[in-house]
Amino acid sequence: MKMKYIIALLAASLAACSTSPSVTRLAQRQTFTDIVTNMSGAGQEIEVTFYGGPSLYYPLMAVWLEDDKGDYLQSLFVPRSVATGIFRYGSNAAGKWVAASRRAPQTLPYWSHQRGIKAVDGLYMPDTDNPVADAYSGATPTTSFVLRSRADKPLPDRFSVMLEVNQNWDWNDYWTNDKYPGDTNYLSNAQPAVVYESKIDLGDLHERYIMKPIGHSHPTGATGELFKDLGTLTTALEIADSVVVRITRD
Repeated sequence: MKMKYIIALLAASLAACSTSPSVTRLAQRQTFTDIVTNMSGAGQEIEVTFYGGPSLYYPLMAVWLEDDKGDYLQSLFVPRSVATGIFRYGSNAAGKWVAASRRAPQTLPYWSHQRGIKAVDGLYMPDTDNPVADAYSGATPTTSFVLRSRADKPLPDRFSVMLEVNQNWDWNDYWTNDKYPGDTNYLSNAQPAVVYESKIDLGDLHERYIMKPIGHSHPTGATGELFKDLGTLTTALEIADSVVVRITRD
């Protein structure tokens, strides 16, 4: 009887673990989603492989291109929720979460300000009136992923591939829930989005490039500043284990 009791406890424990966030995150890291955008573009093909880290848990991200002066060229991928401003869990006004328009400037503020399109409400975020084109958007990947895309036109010799990634509710000892009292944008954000970059020189093209974190975005999305001190970030730096870029020269 005692042995049966122990076995039952072990079975219950394993069943509980099977639905735990840590197990879900491991499955997300080990699974890869294929994303294809803008393959009708006339420029170089770009592949970005995002290997999820131990903190990967339903993040949002944007991938885009900048010239060697840091000016925005084009987006390569934006989740459809960000691209349209319609989020799956956009409103809970009736006591049940439903898809609805939601303004979330804290989500990917560096990308949105670099894009430079201001909505009528003053926010640098796409909305239903000015969405990101379907060619550059798609379902939000909840796992590791491989993005294949093309530039709209042949790129200059030197440019950068950029990534911004953010995950809600990831508090730590520095980014606490009372850091910006009363700011609802911050309260659903916590640690700010992390910005990664790979500098590309087509005159000295490498087989692959490892993207490096170069800073974090504004925690409330109030500005498009890039803050280069990453010392206050913890799990935000573990959403990605590594991000690899490959460029195909046509």
